[in-house]
Amino acid sequence: MKSPEQCRVSESHEWFVAQGGEVTVGITQFAANELTDVTYVQTKPVGTVIGVGDVVGEVESVKTTSEIYCAVSGTIAAVNDAAVKDPSLLNSDPYGKGWLVKLKVSDVSPLSTLMDAATYDSKHAVH
Repeated sequence: MKSPEQCRVSESHEWFVAQGGEVTVGITQFAANELTDVTYVQTKPVGTVIGVGDVVGEVESVKTTSEIYCAVSGTIAAVNDAAVKDPSLLNSDPYGKGWLVKLKVSDVSPLSTLMDAATYDSKHAVH
């Protein structure tokens, strides 16, 4: 699965999509494949103030636990309760139903330092 064109992607395999004053955060298909079966998702609660580089949550799989880092500053405006209840959504639909959090942000410019989807996919040979 290719990363959606509108995604900006970090070296640590988080994707970010800015729309208006909101940024949606998730993990890439490559990350989901590397984790294998995601068994647990935990995020910071709505209202948490996040800075660049802060952890917004973590995902656990049969292989490991991975922290999810944020590339922008903002306040968590929404948490994907469906993914918390059914972590397999991160494996089956990481760019759709498997998103993790949405942040209210005032400055999306840090996203411009991240890879675009095509660059990320070429580095990680996503199939």
